[in-house]
Amino acid sequence: MRFLKIIFFFIAFQLSAQQGGMWIPSLLEGMNETEMQSLGSKLTAKDIYDVNNSSLKDAIGHFNGGCTAEVISPKGLILTNHHCGFGQIQSHSSLENDYLKDGFWAMSSEEELPNEGLYVEFIVSIHDVTDSVLMGLDDTMTETDKQSQISKNGNGVLKDWAKETWQDVKLKSFFKGNQYFLFVTERFEDIRLVGAPPTSIGKFGSDTDNWVFPRHTGDFSLFRIYADANNRPAKYSKDNKPYKPKHFLPVSLDGVEEGDFTMVFGFPGRTDEYLPAVAIEHITEAYNPTNIAIREAALKVIDAKMKTSDDVRIKYASKQARIANAWKKWIGENLGIKKSNAVQKRREFEATFTKALKEKGMEDTYGNILPEFDRLYKDYAAINIKRRNFIEVFFITNELMNMTIRAYQMENAKAPEKAIESMKNRLKGIHKNYDVTVDKGVFEAVMPFYNKNVDASIYETSAFTNLDSALKLLEGEPSEVFKKLNNDAAYTYAKPMIEEFYNETNPEFQQKNEPITALQTIYMTALMKVLPEERYFPDANSTLRVTYGQVRGYSPRDAVYYNPVSYLDGVIEKYVPGDYEFDVPQKLRDLYDAKDYGQYADANGKVPVCFLGTNHTTGGNSGSPAIDAEGNLIGLNFDRVWEGTMSDMNYDPEICRNIMVDLRYVLFIVDKYAGAKHLIDEMTLVHPKK
Repeated sequence: MRFLKIIFFFIAFQLSAQQGGMWIPSLLEGMNETEMQSLGSKLTAKDIYDVNNSSLKDAIGHFNGGCTAEVISPKGLILTNHHCGFGQIQSHSSLENDYLKDGFWAMSSEEELPNEGLYVEFIVSIHDVTDSVLMGLDDTMTETDKQSQISKNGNGVLKDWAKETWQDVKLKSFFKGNQYFLFVTERFEDIRLVGAPPTSIGKFGSDTDNWVFPRHTGDFSLFRIYADANNRPAKYSKDNKPYKPKHFLPVSLDGVEEGDFTMVFGFPGRTDEYLPAVAIEHITEAYNPTNIAIREAALKVIDAKMKTSDDVRIKYASKQARIANAWKKWIGENLGIKKSNAVQKRREFEATFTKALKEKGMEDTYGNILPEFDRLYKDYAAINIKRRNFIEVFFITNELMNMTIRAYQMENAKAPEKAIESMKNRLKGIHKNYDVTVDKGVFEAVMPFYNKNVDASIYETSAFTNLDSALKLLEGEPSEVFKKLNNDAAYTYAKPMIEEFYNETNPEFQQKNEPITALQTIYMTALMKVLPEERYFPDANSTLRVTYGQVRGYSPRDAVYYNPVSYLDGVIEKYVPGDYEFDVPQKLRDLYDAKDYGQYADANGKVPVCFLGTNHTTGGNSGSPAIDAEGNLIGLNFDRVWEGTMSDMNYDPEICRNIMVDLRYVLFIVDKYAGAKHLIDEMTLVHPKK
């Protein structure tokens, strides 16, 4: 009997260790370290994060503020997702050199392409500064006064923190403002494109396969970090040398099998794991559906045009991917919340919280929280939706409206001359990838969701639809520019809606959102006091995090089970000649037919493409390394399963899975498909299972 109890405890402990969580790497000693080792990890907390010695965190970079990248060679070679480097690949593409369609491979350092504005940032150290930031706060202060004091304290901490001249410091809030950490960082700004597969590999499956499994996408691209003569961050220069990292990740050739330990190390963007039930209900039943409808209307126009024109395809590839990604994610999020009965389960948890309040005599202090959430969200819902619909139409989907709102900001800037020059540069950037016919179609499709007055005739006379006329409109003294601007058809059409947004909609949103944010902070405090036995990890906030789990398949619905690994066989099975989403390059088909896989096939003679894990990931984890039990690179995180996109609000270990490219597929494409073996030779390839 005692033996059975031990087995039961071990199984229960294993399951609890897979319940999700995005953990701060500097705080892994203790329970997290024990949990990781129970899942098969052989790493210590110091192997992962160490200030005084080289550790895994030194190989993990924040890629351009929105993705993650990892260093994989002693020469500063970094790996991230194809979709993370998509904008850079697109910017170097033209009809003559279509790197989106054909791929790009630098066969020497001289061929590596610089990317203006692109950066990779590393974490040097992490410090808990909560006491200093919250100093002087008390319960008698208003929320505005509290935030003012926090801001004052935080600025003081940042100003006084000792750092090297080439380093920076950042302050981030955790646990809804209950804890604060300071990050010392180093930002490298000379980042060059080294390699990218064609979109038929890097984006194989496109929208149809996005957020689903089985997946067969080689979602990777390669860049290189360059540094100055002292190996420190520097702007682009021909004199810069490849960066010599403190640590780089060896690459495992042994691959994965079900049950293997996986750790994803990266910069997850944002999660809201501690929302009340009323908030989840509002998001999935009211907020998401309107935004889904707007993006769906825009995509219908863009997709149709991209399929008929290579010029439009190149111009709109990045925009389409950006719009489609969240659109499909929200659909999956809604389905997952419904399937997992998340709202009802959250209400049951809230009942447990309420019961514990009574048992611990804390009703007077925290008993008003949940009823107050209900009242606040009832008042907040409509303005939250209206504000977001404006953002979708004016900022996300339609470029003419985006130009008008930027023009409004220019007209109202404190330094008009500087604002006009900035606007000129912005217009040049927009028009580089702009097609007026596509944009007019998008306008006609999305504007009805915000305003029933849809006047498409503005496209015939507005200066903004043509770069030359737009720049001419901006010529002259500010008063002359603004006079011409206010006679422009598109601007006069959009300006009343923009003014309403800035003067009414957004202020009302801020006024109604502020007490919700403040109450969420109190709720987080209450949860940790009233239910201290629960495990709490801070929501994602674009800071460095560790999430650990195992390679696992899953069952999305009755009688269906997805194995955890997909193979090159599946790429060929999905192949549709000439199809926008499922075409397969001739050379890849030839390699498959010849079974010319080199050292990258598994024990069954097949090339793995993607695999699943129980790691808790979100946006920002794109490009994050999947690391094995010994600290070797085994995969590249790039997606989640559709049924599990709800994990930003409700992680469910039964159906939430992250999707990773198997590194053997990456190496196979680089070596056998691209013939870029010099890049393979830079890496350290290992066999940890042999």
